[in-house]
Amino acid sequence: MEQAAMAMGDVSKKASTRNLAVERKNLLTVCRFSVKTLLEKYTAEPIDDSSEEFVNFAAILEHILSHRFKGSSSWFDGQRSYWDYIRLACAKIPNSCISSIESMENISTSRAKGRAWMRVALMEKRLSEYIATALRDSRTTKRFYAEGAIMLREEATVLTGMLIGLGAIDFSFCLKGEALDGKSPAVIDYTPYLKFTQSYDYLSDDDDQQSVDSSASDDSVPEHPYIPLVTDEESWSTKCRKMEQRFKIVNAQKGYLEELVRLRESQLKNTETENKRLKARLEELQTQSQQEKRELEAIVLELQEQLTSLIPCDSNHLAKNLSIPLINQWPTLEPFDSQEDVKLFRRFATGSMATLSHCCNYFCSCNNRYVAEPNNIPVCA
Repeated sequence: MEQAAMAMGDVSKKASTRNLAVERKNLLTVCRFSVKTLLEKYTAEPIDDSSEEFVNFAAILEHILSHRFKGSSSWFDGQRSYWDYIRLACAKIPNSCISSIESMENISTSRAKGRAWMRVALMEKRLSEYIATALRDSRTTKRFYAEGAIMLREEATVLTGMLIGLGAIDFSFCLKGEALDGKSPAVIDYTPYLKFTQSYDYLSDDDDQQSVDSSASDDSVPEHPYIPLVTDEESWSTKCRKMEQRFKIVNAQKGYLEELVRLRESQLKNTETENKRLKARLEELQTQSQQEKRELEAIVLELQEQLTSLIPCDSNHLAKNLSIPLINQWPTLEPFDSQEDVKLFRRFATGSMATLSHCCNYFCSCNNRYVAEPNNIPVCA
């Protein structure tokens, strides 16, 4: 029974791991398709909430940011969303929109503030920067997301790369109305991507249907229902539409690459500035260490002069023999041995009194002073 239970547990764990992997793959795939669709549909006019492609993209991104989100840890925190994570992880970004969104009066719920932040970041063309900065704060990310979340995986860096291309699109939103209603959930529409192909040489629905009908009448089946074969009878208007569509795609890709180059140049500039700052700091520390070394040498010389003045001998001769010792070259002091010192003291204390008397007579005769004390112990006065 125990082995069967363990086997069932392993199967359940593998199934859970697979489900999380499939969820991440699905969300990132539809996000990539959604970004491509926005780049294809973009014209000179800014994109707003009336665009169905943007509404779907916003729903996909909200699902990605909410994937495996831990939510509120206690009743006091209330209903939390990915906005609480963005608010903390991106608080140090200079000139960010975090504080302005936090102080908006017409938006009260956390989910609504997250949707407002998403739109403002797109208008600022900094959505990728916000998410990349939040991902660098790994401690806060682990605090808000459970294991297996997209934001904790390497796929999150792929997400930031996708969002860089949106900097080539102009967005215009009104931060009021039903679009920012935090009560309604975001629903993803997968149907536009079920017919998605990697080739862009497809025609409109009407031309596609005509081509399919004509090919069916000739008992010929095209290779793909959405990529009809090009024939010599194709009209010039169709060719112009295809060329225009190709031009829009290439133009969008050009804008994406330019935005990517600008981002890399900005990162390189920041790195060079940081490198210069570190070099200046290193030079400052080296100068400070040299100054401290000179001060310590001056202190050693001063102490040497004081030492020579305290010793009653020829200072010039001592100065010649004394030299500034290097570090760790001072003589080491022997440890104090109390028993040996006591024995030495007793040996000298029990010595001959005559020797002591002789010494006292010698020193006192130098000063012509001699005093006899009781017990025949001479004392110098």
